[in-house]
Amino acid sequence: MDKFRHIVESQAFGVCSWLGERMKFSASSIRLYFIYTSFLTMGSPIIIYLVLAFWMNLNKHVRRHNHPTVWEL
Repeated sequence: MDKFRHIVESQAFGVCSWLGERMKFSASSIRLYFIYTSFLTMGSPIIIYLVLAFWMNLNKHVRRHNHPTVWEL
């Protein structure tokens, strides 16, 4: 089970971990929130999750473009 958890957490977008760090909650409780609300609302939090994942990825690319590393110069 630990291998599965490591694979999911390393391959997923990291949205729940990022939200947990920002709001000072555990990432597992945020994951449970997304799962439960997805079942109750027929999947609408999945759209929020994907928008946040896109936003995080966009921020990473913008930061990398504004501050290139030595190897990218």
